Amino acid sequence: MTRRIDYGNLMHRAMRGLIQEVLTDIEANGLPGEHHFFITFDTLHPDVEIADWLSDRFPEEMTVVMQHWYDNLKVTDDGFGVTLNFGDQPEPLYIPYDAIRTFVDPSVEFGLRFETTEDDGDNDDPGSDENDTDAAPGEVVSLDSFRK
Repeated sequence: MTRRIDYGNLMHRAMRGLIQEVLTDIEANGLPGEHHFFITFDTLHPDVEIADWLSDRFPEEMTVVMQHWYDNLKVTDDGFGVTLNFGDQPEPLYIPYDAIRTFVDPSVEFGLRFETTEDDGDNDDPGSDENDTDAAPGEVVSLDSFRK
């Protein structure tokens, strides 16, 4: 049994903590200036809560935008809830931090990407994450992927 430092998971925890800190500030004070977020998340994550029609339309991943209108932002240690408008239809969502795949604030050209790779199942590291996945190192997301 070889002990190792799992820098990928440590970095992901730190990046998710950053997202939590940003959203906590937004919850208390609102979005400042031109800041806005594109948040892509895994709709198959067991703790994601979205309307059935949204999960039918986005069966694997979905990108939401927090910009001009959002309501009921509630930030917790595990994720956040928010009501967003989909074609004049407000819908509540709950997104756990570990379901987030990308978090981008185009106003300041900031972005995070979370990647995971499936483990081959023979992980004998006692300090490993309970999810049987090893996280790849986080990387900054190119804003070109969000431009049309």
